Amino acid sequence: MTVNFEGDFVVFLIGMRINYFWKFHKWIPVAKAMPKMLKELSQKPESGFLGFQLFGGIPPVIVQYWRSFEALEAYAKDPTGLHYPAWKEFNTKIKSNGDVGIWHETFKVKSGEYECIYNNMPKYGLGKIGEMVPAIGRKEYAAQRIQTKEH
Repeated sequence: MTVNFEGDFVVFLIGMRINYFWKFHKWIPVAKAMPKMLKELSQKPESGFLGFQLFGGIPPVIVQYWRSFEALEAYAKDPTGLHYPAWKEFNTKIKSNGDVGIWHETFKVKSGEYECIYNNMPKYGLGKIGEMVPAIGRKEYAAQRIQTKEH
């Protein structure tokens, strides 16, 4: 299977790193903030949030899908949402003291400039937000799925 998705979208990777495990009072609030934000976003389709995929590990990585960078940034700066106060608290209590690391990466994806394949998999990653279709015919090979100029 592969995915059809209409239009451009944004992939947002976010994670944290516990630098001092014994400082529970520093990293637990950071770790607990994200599930609340994901729940909030999942209940607001008008926000431009399309969905997410959690990739396990210690610490985990969350891949989020957004309709646009502007929608992602609007949520990040919204003082009435859960992110802004959590970000403010992080910068007040932790900032650059080294106790907990946070990171994110943002990628703007143009329509047709992505490819994916799923074999013996449930809906996963981009497959959770796009239309799952058989990877046959013109979608059988990666170069065809990504709609390169050669095809």
